[in-house]
Amino acid sequence: MIIKKSPAEIDQMAAAGEILVRTMDLLAGKIRPGVTTLELDAAAEKYIRSQGATPAFKGYRGFPGSICASPNDMVVHGIPGKFKLQRGDIISVDIGVVKDGWVADAARTFPVGDVSPVAMHLLDTTRESLFKAVEQCRVGNRLGDVSHAVQQHVEGAGLSIVRSLVGHGVGRDMHEEPQVPNYGSPGKGTPLEEGMVLAVEPMVNAGRHMVRMGDDGWAIYSQDGSLAAHFEFTIAITAAGPRILTPWHHPEASASAPAAA
Repeated sequence: MIIKKSPAEIDQMAAAGEILVRTMDLLAGKIRPGVTTLELDAAAEKYIRSQGATPAFKGYRGFPGSICASPNDMVVHGIPGKFKLQRGDIISVDIGVVKDGWVADAARTFPVGDVSPVAMHLLDTTRESLFKAVEQCRVGNRLGDVSHAVQQHVEGAGLSIVRSLVGHGVGRDMHEEPQVPNYGSPGKGTPLEEGMVLAVEPMVNAGRHMVRMGDDGWAIYSQDGSLAAHFEFTIAITAAGPRILTPWHHPEASASAPAAA
């Protein structure tokens, strides 16, 4: 069942999103060669708790970290640890925040210093595909319009959508209905209605789309060892258009206003 949110509830989710964006900014300033993913995790947890919120991922289904930190060919669900960033790496950072019982969820993939042209193409394309998806998050559209926008942009750039991983609804629970694939047919799927809130999250490989599970039972890697990127927003469907509740792209903008087209 899809649980729609009232405008007041969406505002509460946006408050969690504001904390998330500030946390993402904090980590963006710390991502550099020599830093470990565990250090990023500790900084995120300390800040989130200082804001009267909790890390949504900590303990979720047994996950040990406060963030997911996924370098290079790791697509998602990286457990923070001893991995030390090196110049030329890319690192996907996925953050969840719970504030007053409401969840916000977002991700970015960062370059560590100068990276290869392949890596920059991957990051730019995946980020752009997320904004293409945002534009489709409008009353009267269907989930397939969102999914197709991602697929069309990514595959048009010669990259591959990870098909076995999807976005999701979000609210009081981290994962709610509906599932949000990153590929599909326009005009198909669940109608988008006012009050729906979606975590839209393109996950893209530079090589083929297949993935494999890591030995820890959490990390998911590109099967062919190619670089992977992950970008995500929590987006509310409103009468005024899509409202990004985790606006890490311009954190100075008010999260209380609908996103610009």
